[in-house]
Amino acid sequence: MARRGSVWLSAVRTPVGACSAVLLAAVVVLAVLAPVLWGDAAAAIDTDAIGQGPSGAHWFGTDSLGRDLFFRTLVATRLSVGLAVLATVIGVGAGVVLGTLPSVLPRWAGRLLTAAVNVAVAFPGLLLALFLAVIFGVGTQGAVLAIGFAVAPAFARLVQTLTASVSGRDFVDAARVSGVGRIRLLARHVLPNIGEPLVVNATIGAGSALLAFAGLSFLGIGVQAPDFDWGRLLREGLDGIYVNPVAALAPCAAVVLAGLAFNLVGETVAAVVGVRTRATKRSAAPLPPASTAVVAEPAADAVLVVENLRVAFPGPGGWTVPVRGVSFSVRPGEAIGVVGESGSGKSLTALAVSRLIEAPGVVTADRLEFDGKPVEKAADRDLGTSLAMVFQDPMTSFNPARRVGRQLAEVSEQHHGLSRRAAFARAVEKLAAVRVPAAARRARQYPHEFSGGMRQRAMIGMGLMGRPKLVIADEPTTALDVTVQRQVLRLLARTREAEGAAILLISHDIAVVSQTCERMLVMYAGRVVEDLPTGSPAQHPYTRALLATTVDLDTDRDEPLAVIPGRPPEPGQVPGGCAFAARCPLATDRCRSEDPVLVPAAGRHRVACWHPQVSVLSGQSHEEGAA
Repeated sequence: MARRGSVWLSAVRTPVGACSAVLLAAVVVLAVLAPVLWGDAAAAIDTDAIGQGPSGAHWFGTDSLGRDLFFRTLVATRLSVGLAVLATVIGVGAGVVLGTLPSVLPRWAGRLLTAAVNVAVAFPGLLLALFLAVIFGVGTQGAVLAIGFAVAPAFARLVQTLTASVSGRDFVDAARVSGVGRIRLLARHVLPNIGEPLVVNATIGAGSALLAFAGLSFLGIGVQAPDFDWGRLLREGLDGIYVNPVAALAPCAAVVLAGLAFNLVGETVAAVVGVRTRATKRSAAPLPPASTAVVAEPAADAVLVVENLRVAFPGPGGWTVPVRGVSFSVRPGEAIGVVGESGSGKSLTALAVSRLIEAPGVVTADRLEFDGKPVEKAADRDLGTSLAMVFQDPMTSFNPARRVGRQLAEVSEQHHGLSRRAAFARAVEKLAAVRVPAAARRARQYPHEFSGGMRQRAMIGMGLMGRPKLVIADEPTTALDVTVQRQVLRLLARTREAEGAAILLISHDIAVVSQTCERMLVMYAGRVVEDLPTGSPAQHPYTRALLATTVDLDTDRDEPLAVIPGRPPEPGQVPGGCAFAARCPLATDRCRSEDPVLVPAAGRHRVACWHPQVSVLSGQSHEEGAA
């Protein structure tokens, strides 16, 4: 509760939050106090002051009966805001019922109800409100019901969409299989997971309801005399707008300010509940000190140099550092593999190198250079043409609403200045280069029309739209069958040969890396624990444990599969000393108290271990794999 309160407090301190809080507080105070304080003054008739303009006695002038328009505008706040909120509650309630009923009713009835909602949504909201006002009758009650039920179809469509997105998740399927009834499934598993966007949209919708209600009263079918709201005051003031324009502007400004208050509150609520991505306030505490590593002098022509790279995220208990001092370099044309269990920091390292870590994440490094220039100072155009990123899931990386060829062509349009036609022709050329069959036809298709392997090849083709000096492939073969996996790996090898690009291959499969790359970086708990040439004897116990879990054709099927006991530590709970000590059979008291640094072992081999051993890396050598 305290943390939630601090989030709300932080949101209110932002410009939008502060404005929304002030405006909403003013509206609420006026709605509660104005009729009590100025109700008599607003109703007082003064025949000697009929139709007067603004003056010291009457700031906004008077109406046709001499009543003070300033006080009437203030007093009308309660009825205007109260009716708008009531209509919103009716609309949201009816929308939730209409949106969830298709999940409970028989299929034919659900489809019929969905079709009716779609037809209602097709009508403009105000037009639907006017139609319903005629049905429910002229007056306050009819206007409330008309606006409430006019708002309901839009909320019903929103609820239907959100319900459909949640209903397909595994936990809902599990509850359904276990025998949970439809109504209970809806109440316990679906609605709680769609509540936040509904609250946000209801808050914003209250502003629209306020405007709609003022419109109905302005047209004479809303609030009737002797009651009055802002819409009715606006209609009365419009009759004398040429004599006293303030009489019409005052209620109009009140509607705008109150509507703005509701909308800004919706924006603030969205920022707090997480519907919109917002930057969390960074902790004031300094980053934890970095460990010291022995960094080898990189080659003079290194395309990528990383020294003591760290990625940190602020949290309620301080900084969480999932990448803790990673150092390596990549030479032109070199293929380096990065392996390790899930959560070891492989992908975060790649994202940091590519300058894709967003706030509130913080990236620091003693040295982080690409193509001889600091990454943080490199222009987007330089990174876009010289560094290519192949993501793990191309289906989520491609825009599903745009054709594949146009997405590839956008790279050349933005970074090379090519015309639309020339860029598309280059996209077709690159799709053909990565062995996409019928490239000209496929370029005009959408991502969902591609197979998994074809999408991955198209993603590589997008990286080749520039002239990359480094291709970072983040688990490009995950979820692909072995045949397609081999095709993708061969394509990366051909890209390396044809373009002269270096490859940084991130994978959880140590066998794939051993067959594809010249060097291998083994990461554990956010650090590189071993850097060794492929085919060299592994010395770190974690690397040897990974090798032992690799299954090949020579594996004895009568023996149980090898596993690494335990699990990696959470990024925010890395113990002192060696992070692998709790799972290592060779761990001693020194391992648990002192954290080993990455030091040279032999040649280009580096290892961070107090008790290095020797084990030959299994699998084919790079040359054999290439053959």
